[in-house]
Amino acid sequence: MADLEQRLAALGTVIPEIALPRGDIDLEKWAVIACDQFTQDRSYWETVRKTAGSSPSTLNLIFPEVYLEDPDRENRIKVIHKAMESVFLEGILAPPRKGLVYIERGTALHPRRRGLVLALDLEEYDWAPSSRPLIRSTEGTVPERLPPRMEIRRSAPLETPHIIVLIDDQEDTLFPGLGERAKQVQPCYNTPLMGGAGTVSGWFLDREEDWRFLAEGLETLARRAVTRYGNTAPGDHPFLYAMGDGNHSLATAKGVWEEYKKQHQGEPGLEKHPARYALVELENLYDPGIAFEPIHRLIFGAGVEAVLETLKKLPGFSSRPISGLEELSRLVAEETRGNRYGLISAGQSILVETSAAGIATEPLQPLLDSFISEAQGRSIDYIHGEKDLTRLAWAVGEKPAVGILLPPVRKDGLFRTVARSGPLPRKSFSMGEAEEKRFYLECRRLFG
Repeated sequence: MADLEQRLAALGTVIPEIALPRGDIDLEKWAVIACDQFTQDRSYWETVRKTAGSSPSTLNLIFPEVYLEDPDRENRIKVIHKAMESVFLEGILAPPRKGLVYIERGTALHPRRRGLVLALDLEEYDWAPSSRPLIRSTEGTVPERLPPRMEIRRSAPLETPHIIVLIDDQEDTLFPGLGERAKQVQPCYNTPLMGGAGTVSGWFLDREEDWRFLAEGLETLARRAVTRYGNTAPGDHPFLYAMGDGNHSLATAKGVWEEYKKQHQGEPGLEKHPARYALVELENLYDPGIAFEPIHRLIFGAGVEAVLETLKKLPGFSSRPISGLEELSRLVAEETRGNRYGLISAGQSILVETSAAGIATEPLQPLLDSFISEAQGRSIDYIHGEKDLTRLAWAVGEKPAVGILLPPVRKDGLFRTVARSGPLPRKSFSMGEAEEKRFYLECRRLFG
């Protein structure tokens, strides 16, 4: 067993102690969607609160980012930490079990998406663009976004993950075998998810033979990664894990661990402290249930004319009005040599074209960053789902808003691009629509 754990550790992987709610807890009320969803929709989170009611819920253990700028942040974090401790004190969680959780998630858009909950070693991760560790960031990390998130994780009694990490298993060899092993026993949970977000089932994998199968599969992928992406320098780590969702959450976990490590240097047991690890869901990039979606932009504090003027700096720029959102959406989605964007604001829809090829965010994001910094009162949000972007930008309201509709994202070549060029611009893609995002369910003891 010690040899097996060493093999997994060499891959930045740890078998965690996972705690699930006891059997009588209503999991449909316990599980809530990732905190970085519906960031412009307080009504969604108010509905979640009403749905959960007085039942135990992970809503009490997270900080929905729609509230992150509210003035009561410090007090809210204290309440969250108290709620985390209470799930242990009140026996809401069953005793933890050492193992993995194999997951199958079904939604209205995809009947099955497979995943595996495990822990990753933050010593094997670095979000710096120039770094080439075992676990790599796929999108740019904004350092200014980390401090409030670190406040939440710092001293938190537990963690419950919405982080999704990807492997590049194009032949799809690992997850079918894991699923076959998992389904030899009854699921440890099986529940519908609130808000019409589908269903999720989980099976514990707590046998040594299951962990050995995982180690062998990951070792095969790691060996292949050494030469798969080119431009590998001697001594480079293989590119085994790529961030899928929760980029800033993993960066937050890294920041808190580095901080804690520095403060407690030399103390016994530091190298095994739970804060060194992060609980994540592992998924295969090529799983048929994973669809990459663009993350659209929503600009506040400026009119469509000002945004259009900035976009004129794009190479080969052209624009024309389009009658109807359906037609705009169709044109943006068409494959072209360059890129297309759709501007939506207060009843207007405009198609913007550029000769700049490649990932759509690469030429766009620097222009938007500069535009936001040029005048007070301007801000930007990142919206998952074309429907939500349209709802927020189309109506005429008191607060000016301009939506920028981005074209579809191809997942082919993601690992190769990141391996060669480093992280993509931040918020370049999303795995699925908003309602397909990960729901909090599993827990792990963190501090205390």
